Amino acid sequence: MTTTCTRPIPVGRVEFFDGTLKTNGEFESARVFDTTLRDGEQAPRTSFSYDEKRTIAAALDEMGTHVIEAGFPVNSDAEFEAVSDIAANTSATTCGLARVVDKDVEAAIDSGVEMVHVFASTSDVQLEDSMHATREEVVDRSVNAVERVKEAGATAMFSPMDATRTDEEYLREVVSAVSEVGVDWINIPDTCGVATPTRFADLVSAVDSWTDARIDVHTHDDFGMAAANAVAGFEAGADQAQVSINGIGERAGNAAYEEVVMTVESVYGVETGIDTTGIVEASRTVEEYSDVPVPANKPITGDNAFAHESGIHAAGVIENSDTFEPGVMTPEMVGAEREFVLGKHTGANSVRKRLEDRGFAPTDGEVRQVTRRVKDYGAEKNRVTVADLERFAREVGVAEEEREVRA
Repeated sequence: MTTTCTRPIPVGRVEFFDGTLKTNGEFESARVFDTTLRDGEQAPRTSFSYDEKRTIAAALDEMGTHVIEAGFPVNSDAEFEAVSDIAANTSATTCGLARVVDKDVEAAIDSGVEMVHVFASTSDVQLEDSMHATREEVVDRSVNAVERVKEAGATAMFSPMDATRTDEEYLREVVSAVSEVGVDWINIPDTCGVATPTRFADLVSAVDSWTDARIDVHTHDDFGMAAANAVAGFEAGADQAQVSINGIGERAGNAAYEEVVMTVESVYGVETGIDTTGIVEASRTVEEYSDVPVPANKPITGDNAFAHESGIHAAGVIENSDTFEPGVMTPEMVGAEREFVLGKHTGANSVRKRLEDRGFAPTDGEVRQVTRRVKDYGAEKNRVTVADLERFAREVGVAEEEREVRA
């Protein structure tokens, strides 16, 4: 799917890239593999209906997401039908998950997906206490699964689950084995979220040297480093990162689609081909369907991401948004709106702007009086609404501009 993006370019971009964080082209391209419908749905107390899955998939497809992991086809008849339907009705590459078990692989192939993502535990703790298999058995089953996917004409992705807690020599053995039978993608999962960006980058570089397959990364957020680790993966040579809208997923979740995409696009200046103006709408949809609330301070999509209350900050942003916003990302780029919040920390510039926007023509003295009332009201932990602002203005006696009256 080819998506034409017409989002505005922030005016501060040149200044940012000439500053202390000037970048030098760490990587040139980045693909997005979305797992909202698979790992995302595995978030505790989350379940998407058939129609909800279709709606989310359509939004991801419309934005130009490269791969949509639609689900785990063997899980149930309903899951199989949903994955099949998404595969038949999206332009993105559709992926189905499968354990290295014959029935899983066959179900994924039969669902009609273009990519089958097979996985097997490789860390000793998971081999012994979860998979109950030997290292040798896992290598054999992994090779057989990849061979079957390739035989069926689908793209094969292999994940050594819990790679970041796996013995390095054994990890190399299993990666080399599936590479010898033509695996297309090696996914490097930080299944339990224990990686740090530097260590994860080193692992990605090592795996990349062991295989001719393309590299994909899957990072979890147990220590709040999922997005940073995904980006570190790109810096180390990964072609693709697995993400989910709002970062939903197992335990603390996955690398967030919106955070990884906007970091790659805005900070690194790399075009992903994603229409980022659909991000906030997609986030709101997933928030509603998953019943996992988006925190106000969530990067990119939280209510406070482009909101300003502090007088100094609001005054600067009113003059030039680059003063106290990143300068390489605007609310318009992600389909959001900038907001000036009234409260305890509000300054006179913000009050004046809000009054003028509401049709008032305040003097400097009146602005000071209204600002004091706003601050006092907000200090009592009240939410200051536009109605409150207008009430304060009328109590002070601020004149209202004449408005055209039509019959």
